Amino acid sequence: MSERYQVPIGVEIATQWAWRLLVIGGAGLAVIWLLRYFSEISVPIAIALLGTALTAGAVNWLQDRGLPRLLSTFIVVIFMLVAFFGMLTLVGQQLSTQATQLRANVVDGISEVQRWAETGPLHLTDSQLKGWVDRAKESISSSDTSILTQAGEVGSTVTHLVAGFFIALFASFFFLYDGKRIWSWVVALFPRAARDKVDSSGHTAWTSLTAFVRATVLVAFTDAVGIALGAWLLGVPLTLAIGVLVFLGAFIPIIGALLSGMVAVLVALVSQGPLTALFMLLVVIAVQQLESHVLQPFLMGRLVAVHPLAIILAIGAGVTVAGVVGALIAVPLAACLNGIVHHLVASAKEYQDEPEPDVPLEPPESAGR
Repeated sequence: MSERYQVPIGVEIATQWAWRLLVIGGAGLAVIWLLRYFSEISVPIAIALLGTALTAGAVNWLQDRGLPRLLSTFIVVIFMLVAFFGMLTLVGQQLSTQATQLRANVVDGISEVQRWAETGPLHLTDSQLKGWVDRAKESISSSDTSILTQAGEVGSTVTHLVAGFFIALFASFFFLYDGKRIWSWVVALFPRAARDKVDSSGHTAWTSLTAFVRATVLVAFTDAVGIALGAWLLGVPLTLAIGVLVFLGAFIPIIGALLSGMVAVLVALVSQGPLTALFMLLVVIAVQQLESHVLQPFLMGRLVAVHPLAIILAIGAGVTVAGVVGALIAVPLAACLNGIVHHLVASAKEYQDEPEPDVPLEPPESAGR
């Protein structure tokens, strides 16, 4: 009888880890595929959760002052709409009043670059360069008709955005008004033995998400005010539009405000010249240093406690999966997962540290029995 072939213990352990990791990875890919397939629903729901985390405290505050929950929710939602459309109105007004002058500055800037390339140290005389520059100038100074024609080609995308906006709006309203009952229904879907852990983990994740959103709003507001104020002092056009762009971009930590600040530098370059653009760049760098060394450690570090490396990896994964929207959602998702992991680890440690109850010893039986 031949001896049974023995698998080395290292290979056996590696195999057990491998198939479990494959199952976890497959489940994760399935979830990501479902979220992307239903992105017209999942993305507005995620945005609604972010908005709810930001404004739920206001609804509770109004309710504590004696207003009904329904009326409090209506007031907060209307305030959110007014703030959102107010920012869009300010940006649209600035674009309509200053876009023509900015367009002319861009065309003049391209002409200056062309003259420098031909008469400067490069001595470029290739006709292809001139043709490319002329096409760029023609594209920038094109009529509104061509712009409207291009906008008509993305009508489907606009329709999806409008539908997503209303889904996010209604979801935010019901999350604010009836969020506790919705969460109770979600918890009831789990097995009875796991409901307590699911409920406590959900509350922990919600606390982390609320802290993240509120801290991000403070950081974004500071970035927007700092960069917009610098642009205004330097005489850069589209100041309010730049501020709104920086505010929205700051919701992607570390890189969002920097990239949107580069737009301010570009506008300063084409409107005021390289010297103003250099000063604008210094303003953006100063604001970023303030965010990195003061705001992020004191707000994000204390309230969310997510390592900067984890934030970078989360942003990269979010961009890979869902582009800009993925980068927006990835960091709060990482904050929630971080809070849940810490909560479950702490719960398990408390359970292990609990002393075992003393069991009284039974008296020995008498020898006569």
